[in-house]
Amino acid sequence: MLSAFKTIIWPRRNIVFIGLILIIIGRLASLVLPWKSKALLDTVIPNKDMAALTELLIFVGVALLVQAVTSFFLTKVLSVQAQLLISELRAQVQKKVLSLPISFFDNTKSGALVSRIMSDVEGVRNLIGTGLVQLVGGTMTAIISTVILISINPWMTLFVFLPVILFGLVALKAFKYIRPIFRARGKINAEVKGRLTETLAGVRVIKGFNAEEQENKVFEEGVDQLFQNVKKSLIATAVMSSSSTFLLGLASVGIMGIGGYFMIEGTMTTGEFLSFTLFLGLMIAPIVQMSNIGSQLTEALAGLDRTEELMNLVPEEEMKNRTVTLENIKGHLEFKNVSFAYEEGKNVLHSMNLDVEAGKVIALVGSSGSGKSTMAGLAATFLTPTEGTVSIDGIDLSTVKLSSYRQNLGVVLQDEFLFEGTIRQNIMFPRPNATEAEVQAAVKAGYVNEFTDRFEDGLETLIGERGVKLSGGQRQRISIARAILANPKIIILDEATSNLDTESEALIQKSLNELIKDRTTIIIAHRLSTIKKADQILVIENGKIAESGNHDELIATEGRYHDLYTYQAKI
Repeated sequence: MLSAFKTIIWPRRNIVFIGLILIIIGRLASLVLPWKSKALLDTVIPNKDMAALTELLIFVGVALLVQAVTSFFLTKVLSVQAQLLISELRAQVQKKVLSLPISFFDNTKSGALVSRIMSDVEGVRNLIGTGLVQLVGGTMTAIISTVILISINPWMTLFVFLPVILFGLVALKAFKYIRPIFRARGKINAEVKGRLTETLAGVRVIKGFNAEEQENKVFEEGVDQLFQNVKKSLIATAVMSSSSTFLLGLASVGIMGIGGYFMIEGTMTTGEFLSFTLFLGLMIAPIVQMSNIGSQLTEALAGLDRTEELMNLVPEEEMKNRTVTLENIKGHLEFKNVSFAYEEGKNVLHSMNLDVEAGKVIALVGSSGSGKSTMAGLAATFLTPTEGTVSIDGIDLSTVKLSSYRQNLGVVLQDEFLFEGTIRQNIMFPRPNATEAEVQAAVKAGYVNEFTDRFEDGLETLIGERGVKLSGGQRQRISIARAILANPKIIILDEATSNLDTESEALIQKSLNELIKDRTTIIIAHRLSTIKKADQILVIENGKIAESGNHDELIATEGRYHDLYTYQAKI
């Protein structure tokens, strides 16, 4: 709670203060009706004073108008501010998430992250919104009402306090029980949304293997876990609600009895009894309301706990030693005794040494799982070596500010990713302000116009989520055009021609030759015919360099590369 006060409430103290002023005015106005009811019954009516009755009605009417106006402005000021805070927090959390290293995303479901960005922060509306202010206002009303009740009849007030104290004890115990439930609910909700996101993204695989029933069962188990969690909180809330109904109802019965006795004895007037009853309602209503507000605040704090966990993670740009800003890099890339492990003690790369001169093209070949993509990930700074160093122009990449390096980097991955929108928007993704001439040059270099010219909307064609409306080859060419437009110093091509037919491959190979000219390039390829002209070819096996040389040299040695090339040539 203290952390939430410092980071959320205190910076907006002016708005909260205005809210408190409004609610104080509104609550004071609400005291007028019970206050004047005593005068109505004990003075105005017995004296048949019509002028006093008119004056009383005007006074009460004005008080009710003040209540209505303050209630309107309270909602307008605080509710709008709360929604603004939610949008700001969502933006901050999303910014934080995108700043985290690739390893974080490898271990976290995207759907779970969506839930944490969109859902976990929603509860803050009860901190900065009407919830917290109503809690304060309700407490103030209850205190003022209690003072007035004591002045009217201290014995009746004392009787009321016994069930109220019992209810308070029940509520405190319930809140202590509920908060962990709300924390668990956020986690379960994130897991369920994560699985649902995966299911919708993989719908073709699900239908292709007739696995709808299996996925339905997994989702049903998830929503049942969520239901069981909600049920626990509802039961705890029901205990508070029923306790308040019974205990405060018991107090009302007692008041009827005690008040009736005092009126029969003549020590209490009818007006005093009515006034006491109305003030009692003003004291009890906030206490009952506090149980609901307390649940909301508990849920808000549980969501903020989860958000705070995320916000406390260290962004990859701020990791220790990343202080060097690169300027005008040449592109000399070097691996020195590099080892890497995704799991501790299980190295994928073993003491790898590699020297790629600026502007040279190096190709990595080998069987699946040999470590090629891991090397590409290290060169792209998606991964950090477990041992050894990866350097650019002699500067250790682990000390470099990543944004200054990645602005010189172009990547075309095996699993090409396109965003929902138009072909033009996807090509312009790395450079939204590129000129039309630059876009057209990239389109032609990537031979994208070879198929967009046949589309009715050309580059403005909508491609659907992840480019689902395009073929694999078309998506690949858009990815390459995107890299061409980025105009990077270092290019990483991970199976860049893997989804292309023979004709498309020939076209793309021409554009790739133009793209890699005078740029440091790392190519991962299974199709060995595409890397004949590489300056150096490395055969990677079991995380080590098994062979090294150009195409002719490796063919002449008749080793592993010779076997792979000869085998593919026969197919």
